[in-house]
Amino acid sequence: MSKKRKILIFLGIVLILAVSISFLVINKENLFRKRATKLKQVEGLTIVPTMNDKITQDSSWCGTFQLVWNDMKNEVVKRDIVFNPQLDMVKNLNMEDFNESMLSEDYYFKIYGRKTLELKKQIEDGIQEKFNQSSDVLDSIDWNEDALDDSNNSEEIRYLFYAMLYRKFEYKYQFDKLENDKFGKKYKDVQYFGIDKNTKDKVRDQINVLYYNSKDDFALLINTKKDDEVIFCKSPQGDNFNEIYDNMNKESNKYTGKREFTSYDEFKAPNLTFNEQKEYTELEGKKFETNDPDYPVAKIEKTIQSIQFSLDEKGGEIKSEAIIDMTVDDSSGVTKEKREPRYFYVDDTFALFLREKGKEKPYFAGRIDNIKKFQ
Repeated sequence: MSKKRKILIFLGIVLILAVSISFLVINKENLFRKRATKLKQVEGLTIVPTMNDKITQDSSWCGTFQLVWNDMKNEVVKRDIVFNPQLDMVKNLNMEDFNESMLSEDYYFKIYGRKTLELKKQIEDGIQEKFNQSSDVLDSIDWNEDALDDSNNSEEIRYLFYAMLYRKFEYKYQFDKLENDKFGKKYKDVQYFGIDKNTKDKVRDQINVLYYNSKDDFALLINTKKDDEVIFCKSPQGDNFNEIYDNMNKESNKYTGKREFTSYDEFKAPNLTFNEQKEYTELEGKKFETNDPDYPVAKIEKTIQSIQFSLDEKGGEIKSEAIIDMTVDDSSGVTKEKREPRYFYVDDTFALFLREKGKEKPYFAGRIDNIKKFQ
């Protein structure tokens, strides 16, 4: 074989390897994106905009909508948002109970500005560069010429506020897959992960007990490889996520029992997965005042929040987006010690929180009553 032929064959092999590696990398990067499209839409799951909004059964919250609300309120409107009549939801959002100081920049991407196609590209490029993700909600709002800021309507300015939170976390050590079991009194054949009597100590060591009053009243924290903490609270007490979270912390502060997860203790928790989108229609179409003398009237055109979440024996993944599409204009008409085993079985109504280590507030909360909605 000639030397030239050998060189051509070698270059051909290198080219094939390069194409194959690129294909594998692209597929790996799109795993969550593909999986997210298959996540179950949960019928009857309520998304609330703040941790102060009242919840009943099967609810979730993520801080993304509060982040875009804060930008709208502080950077453009420059005052509390006031509807007539005022909504409890708006009162809660104006409190800014969650803000960017409660989360590291690694966790989120946010931006606001005049609603243009250039801003849309900035969002797409920004979340791709930071999280290697694409948006599931950007194309749900109107990008036609009449809905953009560079339309011919000189009396109106169009703003867009956007945020994405994305985290993928793994436990320090993988939990065991457990046998399917019941959840509460109604639900059977539920998938679980956790710890039994044969699990290695290093898996147990990643759990901290917050309190244990009984098998039906406890809370525990699971450490991950990075700064995310996964908290389970069985039999949560409170009418909203803030009350549940505060009551859990009070119970933990007064607990005097064992904090370590011992070799006698057992733990199991259900696999969770959902993909939900919410439009806060009660906020849309109503006018309110701003502190801008040139553009004293504002109106929210459209709001969207999405939450995709999955949790299993390896760890979890969360992706949440929020958008507020708003106009401001100059129109008028607005009105002003016994070694007994403890059974940490998360097998009935529970609350779930995700929190960054060292931060005061969680960045995600959920309440689960009907487990079949999530599996």
